[in-house]
Amino acid sequence: MATRLRGCNEPSILIVPPRSGTHRLGQHRLSRRAQQEQCVADDGQESNNGENQERSHDIPLSPTDSIDDRPPRFPFCPDEDDMNTSVWRIGQTLNSVQSTFVGLLRIWSIPLVLLLSLASGYTTYYGLSYFITDWIALIITVAVQSVIVICSLELAGCHWRANRVRFLTVGVTLAVALLVSVSFSYFKFYELSQQDNTLLARYRALDQNLNDYLDRVNKLKSALMAHQQKRAEAAAKEATQAYLGTLQGIRDESRKRVGKGPMWSHYNELQRAEENRLRQMETSFGELDQRITAARGTMQKFSSDLKNPALYAELMEQVRQVQSKADNLASVHGATPVLAPPWGSHAEFVRGITPSFAMWEDLSLFALACAAMVDFFTLVLSYRLEFSAPGPLTEEEKVLAFHGLREFSQFAINDNDELEFVFEKSELERAKRYPDWNRMFAVAFLLNRGFLRKVSERSVEFAPNLYPIVAECMRKELPQAGSAFHDGNVRQFVERKAHERRV
Repeated sequence: MATRLRGCNEPSILIVPPRSGTHRLGQHRLSRRAQQEQCVADDGQESNNGENQERSHDIPLSPTDSIDDRPPRFPFCPDEDDMNTSVWRIGQTLNSVQSTFVGLLRIWSIPLVLLLSLASGYTTYYGLSYFITDWIALIITVAVQSVIVICSLELAGCHWRANRVRFLTVGVTLAVALLVSVSFSYFKFYELSQQDNTLLARYRALDQNLNDYLDRVNKLKSALMAHQQKRAEAAAKEATQAYLGTLQGIRDESRKRVGKGPMWSHYNELQRAEENRLRQMETSFGELDQRITAARGTMQKFSSDLKNPALYAELMEQVRQVQSKADNLASVHGATPVLAPPWGSHAEFVRGITPSFAMWEDLSLFALACAAMVDFFTLVLSYRLEFSAPGPLTEEEKVLAFHGLREFSQFAINDNDELEFVFEKSELERAKRYPDWNRMFAVAFLLNRGFLRKVSERSVEFAPNLYPIVAECMRKELPQAGSAFHDGNVRQFVERKAHERRV
């Protein structure tokens, strides 16, 4: 319902009360409507003299006037309501998108923390299981990962100035848990990072052992061959001397007798026996050389595919054939057999590294960095989840918290870009014996629920999840405050007009 006030010689003035549920703010809007009234007055539509024109400039118009009550628009006085409304809607949409995105990031941090804890727990359990029983290792792993997450959340909620003992206790506990987790996780990452190097080292050791063994077999073969060659040469020399009659140890009547006699026949048979043995040895050693060559070739093939059990089995079979042949030759010729090194199975060859503290002697910086990286990300994400995950407040609890916080006056922005305020009484409040039960209860309630964080013994700061609650409460109170503001303007205007009529 619009009200018209009319003086003696004054034009009628239309006053429209604000619409319920609508609130518009800003001195800019009031100035713009005043400019429109100035345009109307200059055109001569509302007043006929300069006095009425000046009075029309002082009329406070409600920023919530309906479209029908507005003065007509002129080409030189454009109305920007549509444009401002569009800009406001775009900003509101962007704000909603940003808030949704940030909320999704905060929610996504929870499964990330769980997944990282699971990964770190697996590597920690893997290292612990080599030193203690499996079920004890599992319990310790769960405890260590839980301590890391809980202490990270605790560390985010406590401050050094507020409680030094608690801060140090949480920090030391977190450091011990991280040390245990990183130390035993290092074994798994060391195994993964050094797996290829370990296989290569084992291959080199196998190749070295095989080459050493084959070299000793060749030396034995050469020694036996040289010995048999000497025996054959000695037998041939004796047969020649027996033919010429110059053989030592024969009787005088047979000495200097040239020809094939009984003596020569005997030594000739010995010569043939030694030569036959030499030829047999050469044949046997030829077979041994073939097996040695085959073993070396298989070893060369195995170097390109270390995880192939078939090649390893073929290599071991050829090595056993070489060993059997060499031992047989050594026993036949009365030599000492060559001792072969122990040959393991392919499963032992490709088996992973057994964790031991000797790994720290050959420190791998890459493995240590990987082990620390998982726990570091877990620590950072857990820290960002804040001290606790507060549950939603009811409408009554929101109103209680909002009205309790409104009773404080000493607010400031701290170094963490958070709103901080002092919850203790000021000197003036102490002098007046101001009762602060309501606001202290609100502070304790919000601290307990995780919406406030204690900074020092006298001050607290807002948690990120408290700002939307306060903003919602402020938004609900702004229309009522705006209505009261405009009603006050109307009353002031009526009183001023009545005073002018009396004067």
